Amino acid sequence: MTSPILSTTPSAQQIDQRLRETLQPLTLEVLDESASHAGHAGSNGTDFGTHFRVRITSTMFVGKSAVMRHRLVYDALQDFIDQGLHALAIEAHLPPV
Repeated sequence: MTSPILSTTPSAQQIDQRLRETLQPLTLEVLDESASHAGHAGSNGTDFGTHFRVRITSTMFVGKSAVMRHRLVYDALQDFIDQGLHALAIEAHLPPV
């Protein structure tokens, strides 16, 4: 039987897929860093699905401030945040000129 926590927490693969669909990145790396935050606020005790790092480069970021780029990422992932994604470290880069 699947744990209810694991069935609702996002995976790196789900986050990757969502960002690819919504922001069409040139580069994308999604890392689940939950295990390194065991015992911290927001940890669900499974070392999975609560703390992520996203490194993304997208042409959709052109002309947008760093805050606006982060907002695009947060907006794309809002339903995952609602499901228990507790912390998201975002490195949102502009494409090379």
